[in-house]
Amino acid sequence: MLQGNSISNLNTLYEVLSVSEDATYDEIRAAYKSAALSTHPDKAQTTLEPFVSSSEQHGFFGVQEAWEILRHPKSRAEYDKQLRSSRQSIEIIASEIEIDDMTVESSTDGVELLYDCRCGDYFSITSCELGEMGILVGEDGEIELQAPDSASISVVLGCGSCSLKARLVINKT
Repeated sequence: MLQGNSISNLNTLYEVLSVSEDATYDEIRAAYKSAALSTHPDKAQTTLEPFVSSSEQHGFFGVQEAWEILRHPKSRAEYDKQLRSSRQSIEIIASEIEIDDMTVESSTDGVELLYDCRCGDYFSITSCELGEMGILVGEDGEIELQAPDSASISVVLGCGSCSLKARLVINKT
């Protein structure tokens, strides 16, 4: 139900009618009437050409489709649900780990914490990266200090080789 073929030129039905997503029925109806008049092949034609360009037809049909979906509460609710779903960047977490589950190695950035991924590579985070979040980690991988305003912090770590992700949960006060 989203308009367009590519992400860069993707228009929602709300954008086709130039209304906000929380527009009332009356606002949608008024925007439809205005857009239909400005894009209708018979009304929008400024020259006496006997044909209508495909972009004018597409504009009118896009306006018509937007109206057909957004005018009915049930189809609008379904469209809104699909729109929200398409906007979510869903991260699938392969596993949840804690600092105690990670292997500690010394690196140029201080300490690097590693966790084996099933592909053979590692999920990793450095003590510097944790420090930026207010978590200080000692040379042995133990948490020395955590930001006082957070009892629990989680960080999503990506594998170095594959697309799997793991959530590192830090529960230390």
